[in-house]
Amino acid sequence: MTLLKSEKDSAERISSAIKKGKIVIIPTDTVYGFSGIVSCESCEFGTDKIIREIKGRGEEKPFIELLSEPESIYNYTDRILPQEIFGRWPGPLTIIVENNARYKKITGRDTTAFRCPKDEWLRKVIRLCGAPIYSTSVNRSGGKPLHSVAEICAEFESEVEMIVSDGDKAGAKPSAIVSFLEGTIKTIRE
Repeated sequence: MTLLKSEKDSAERISSAIKKGKIVIIPTDTVYGFSGIVSCESCEFGTDKIIREIKGRGEEKPFIELLSEPESIYNYTDRILPQEIFGRWPGPLTIIVENNARYKKITGRDTTAFRCPKDEWLRKVIRLCGAPIYSTSVNRSGGKPLHSVAEICAEFESEVEMIVSDGDKAGAKPSAIVSFLEGTIKTIRE
């Protein structure tokens, strides 16, 4: 099913599907992304595994987790971030940080890549979900990200619950990625 982002209740409808553990394709402030709810202490949907199956992606690369508010990062890490990060958030910047003990126990991982998107509609979706959501580009593993809604629908409509259309995103670029691990700052992707 395809839904227009401009429809009055689109954020509510898409967040409802996400909260039920469904996989959706949504526009971000960068590229279109596969999204699913991130498992938490009270729920285990395994949406990351489903997205991996759809993409044909291996287990070794974790997905970016989208946050609704910049300060939400401190629910998942004890790392104090440089103030200039919050000058670039919300926006197309992904940061990799060490997980705090609680989040490490939930995820089984030492680190996570987080982003707080600039798009207010997307931030509303995340707020309505009540948890971070995964985001990864819409493509088969090893392929180029799809920017055309028609191509996205033709390739993936039968494999996801909903696709939210916000027009084609030709020329859109993924977010920059910066690592804040072990006391060093390292640019992973410009």
